[in-house]
Amino acid sequence: MRKIDVFTHISPPGYSEGVERIAGGLKDIGKRTRGVPMLHDLEVRFRVMETFPEYQQVLSLPTPPIELYATPEQAIDLARIANDSMAELVEKYPEHFVAFAAALPMNAPDAALVEAQRAVTELGAKGIQIYSNVLGKPIVSPEFLPLFEAMVGYDLPIWLHPYRGADFPDYLKEDASEFEIWWTFGWPYDTSAAMARVVFAGLFDRWPSLKIIAHHMGAMVPYFAGRVGPGWDQLGARTSDRDLSQVLKGLKKRPVDYFKMFYADTALFGAYEATVCGLDFYGVPKVLFASDAPFDPEKGPMYIRETIAIIDRLPISPDDRERIYWRNAAAMLKLDD
Repeated sequence: MRKIDVFTHISPPGYSEGVERIAGGLKDIGKRTRGVPMLHDLEVRFRVMETFPEYQQVLSLPTPPIELYATPEQAIDLARIANDSMAELVEKYPEHFVAFAAALPMNAPDAALVEAQRAVTELGAKGIQIYSNVLGKPIVSPEFLPLFEAMVGYDLPIWLHPYRGADFPDYLKEDASEFEIWWTFGWPYDTSAAMARVVFAGLFDRWPSLKIIAHHMGAMVPYFAGRVGPGWDQLGARTSDRDLSQVLKGLKKRPVDYFKMFYADTALFGAYEATVCGLDFYGVPKVLFASDAPFDPEKGPMYIRETIAIIDRLPISPDDRERIYWRNAAAMLKLDD
């Protein structure tokens, strides 16, 4: 059966060199990125991919976000280099790569909008990738909203990837996160917080056709469906200095119903029960196959192999399995074939 892996990462030619030139000593997640050959070496990547029949990828950049280490001017250049390179890979290797999500210089919002438009209309990008915050600012800040509007106009999705670093402490009295908690628990939290801001900013009321792929099966949301549902139906009951009940009155639906409007991917690092939980929350039409390759202990094949094994185990119909594996993605990304 055909499989379209919608959330895989690559550091394409030209971009890798640019990152090394600007910020060659990136620590923490930068250290992890430098240690994954499949991110940089196409021969390694193809060798891994070809062990899985009828398997194709959608490309996007890895963390850290460009704006974390580059000036606005540098970020604009790096985003252009990355998008040109990913577009070239999709054109040159269509049997391996079906599409890419454009990278953006989010520390230059006006330029980010221009680059999104260029990537979609000139390079054939099938959407954009943004991160769960922009240098600590929420993604629903006014300067970023034109990006949402533009993607609604193109009827193409936004890939929402988490990011926070070790400098985000676990406790207020500390200066840094310990034991990589910033990644293990911090990233799902950051994705969930970004999703909540989208919901309570009313973006789905403003743009009902907005498509956002929330990485890692929608992060914490499915597991906390009781808090997202009945819990947030009582918004304001736990707050004294603001009347948050007015927020609910300004929305057309219950908060939980908006969370179900997100799309979610299956990149859960081999967690079967979490996949079942997420699928139950979002439903087959909103779930897309993804492995998060190549960030696994085997630097490529493990997460692909384990995720396929999980989807094949799910108690669903062959038609639903096909929709998760590739039909949902093909429809969302408007793939010609």
